Amino acid sequence: MPATLSSPARPGTRLWTTVAVVHSPWHRRRGRVASAGVTSTVPATRRPSTTDLLAAVVSAVPGGVARPGQVQMAEAASEAIRTGEHLLVQAGTGTGKSLAYLVPALLHGIAQNRGPVMVSTATLALQAQLVESDLPRLADAAEPLLGRRPTFAVLKGRHHYACLARLDAGTEEPEPDLFGDSGSGGQWLGQAGRIGKQVVRVREWAERSRTGDRDELDPGVDDQVWRSVSMPARECVGAQRCPFGDDCFAEASRVRARSADIVVTNHSLLAVDMMSGRHILPPHEVLVVDEAHELADRVTSAARAELSPDAIDRATRRIRSIVDGGVVERLTEAADGLAIALGSVTRPGRLVELPPEVRDAVSLAQAAGRAAVNAIGEVKADDPDPVRKQQGKSTVLTLAEVAERLLDCSPHDVIWVEGGGQPGHERPGLHVAPLSVAGLFASLLYQDRTVIATSATLALGGRFDTVAIGLGLNTAYGRTPATNDVRPDPPTGERTGKVPKPTRSTQPFLVESDDESADPPEWRALDVGSPFDYAKQGILYVAAQLPRPTQSGLSDPAADELVRLVGALGGRTLGLFSSRRAAERAAEVVRSRTDLVVYLQGDEALPILVRKFKAERESCLFGVMSLWQGVDVPGDACQLVVIDRLPFPRPDEPLAAARSAAVDAGGGSGFAAVSVPVAAVRLAQGVGRLVRASSDRGVVAVLDPRLHTARSYGGFLRDSLPPFWYTTNREVVHGALTRLAST
Repeated sequence: MPATLSSPARPGTRLWTTVAVVHSPWHRRRGRVASAGVTSTVPATRRPSTTDLLAAVVSAVPGGVARPGQVQMAEAASEAIRTGEHLLVQAGTGTGKSLAYLVPALLHGIAQNRGPVMVSTATLALQAQLVESDLPRLADAAEPLLGRRPTFAVLKGRHHYACLARLDAGTEEPEPDLFGDSGSGGQWLGQAGRIGKQVVRVREWAERSRTGDRDELDPGVDDQVWRSVSMPARECVGAQRCPFGDDCFAEASRVRARSADIVVTNHSLLAVDMMSGRHILPPHEVLVVDEAHELADRVTSAARAELSPDAIDRATRRIRSIVDGGVVERLTEAADGLAIALGSVTRPGRLVELPPEVRDAVSLAQAAGRAAVNAIGEVKADDPDPVRKQQGKSTVLTLAEVAERLLDCSPHDVIWVEGGGQPGHERPGLHVAPLSVAGLFASLLYQDRTVIATSATLALGGRFDTVAIGLGLNTAYGRTPATNDVRPDPPTGERTGKVPKPTRSTQPFLVESDDESADPPEWRALDVGSPFDYAKQGILYVAAQLPRPTQSGLSDPAADELVRLVGALGGRTLGLFSSRRAAERAAEVVRSRTDLVVYLQGDEALPILVRKFKAERESCLFGVMSLWQGVDVPGDACQLVVIDRLPFPRPDEPLAAARSAAVDAGGGSGFAAVSVPVAAVRLAQGVGRLVRASSDRGVVAVLDPRLHTARSYGGFLRDSLPPFWYTTNREVVHGALTRLAST
């Protein structure tokens, strides 16, 4: 019988206990939770300096060379950790920023032995790069210098791990979300279709897996299937009351994280940790936020909630077997009432206040949800099925709390109607999200830890102010280098204007902390540049002769220009479009007028399309927003990036519209304070797809003349981009593409 680490161990100790026997096919025989390592302090005499360890790691990289920006960033991160002053670092593509923050983070972790250093990312791609490449390389290089091998772990939300309790119960009754009202045990056992086979495959995989991590399941399964075999944190009964608690995959991941030197997590879990009292992530003193430009959006998503007739129906199905018929009837009536009330709303969009009929329906849902919570009562360890009871209680409790939030109608929240109106779509529902998360950041992000936030796009318009305010930092308490205040104009063209420097008066929705007595955190900003020579490696071409783009998709003049550009190069084009309609129109035009292969996002899984695009030189890859960041195609497979229009948020996006309105009401310009910075980040991410290595060459073509002609914001957007050679001359660009095609 295996031994299991039952609780967080003090440094240098192990706490062991005997696993209780669980009479179930899911009883683990490997002692999964006992696999955690032990953290120990390395004597100061054995610790290398930041620059020495960084040099050792870089020398271990094939073709690795010292990069001044990387060294500068590593030294700044080390100083920030030492002094406790928070740090914002803009590090361009090719800087090697991952190692620049991992090296000082590791040295701090092994020196202080006060918990791991946390690293939070926005994308799975970066998380995989850290865990599969950067951290193993760092561990290899550091081991001979430190006298022991550094440890690292990945920590994700509970829903990323298979739940043994749900897998065990899955043979008895299907998940209501998966099979709807008609599900029954016999129907579940008799499933011979694709979904049933996937569930069986997950169960067999879970028997062999040591982590239960969905990302290690290959091939993967449908989202519906995974929801039926995983457990959201709020629905978890807890390890002490679950019969599978000693062997829980999610609990094992937390044990490994507590004893590691570096823990990699994600922005969503970081957000949940902040909003739940900081008890989910292991205690730590240093937090590195990579892809920091995504943090506010991810936290906003984590704080978003929904109340819909379909959500109430799902909650009703989940508790039907554990409450009496009266409670079920009240929930059914609440779902019907909400559907009728939302049907009276003329169209989806923001609600400044709830219409009377909608408010009455939400009140009915709130009362029904609370009645269901009371009917379920306390979840006890000796209940016949505590797991299912906790799931049901959590679902109806969430329903009641969301209804109460909607009824409160706080000025700090934005409420809107979304969904419905099309065959196959769920009925309309109410959504609510915070107007701003800057106050949350100011109160919780920087408390009792040093934060190092980094990205390739933090200095918008050449300044850090906009991003700093959005992250809850008061610009009066920050230090920015003089080199960031003014960027040189492009080699060609003239600066056409700047968006005014953001202030609290122009962005009143970006509030400070609720605790007015708290001292604002001190912070420093640093732009370490990029090792790439952008002015020699790339051209930024703005098609200033084209008409202003319309909302209807790709115009005929823009389509003609696209064909000329793609034809001059002979493919090798990544097309980033503002709408699905524009991308489809572009694909149709290029396919009809050229012999090039055009891959369109949505035709196949994105990783497959990217792989085909890399392999086929005479091809194009066209897509929408998810292609604007995270796609990495170095070399001559991608030498032309085409952007159809400036990526301003849609005027009917409820959050963006509400934030703009708040700024306008405060006497500022909502467009300048909200829409332009959003466009700057998106545009910089898209433009950044071109140059991914020092040998890359190519052109970024923007088919929106406003980047050149708009005097109020054109210069601000251009100053947010890498300093490519800039031109509006069509013939110069076509000649450059033709020369690229012949080399």
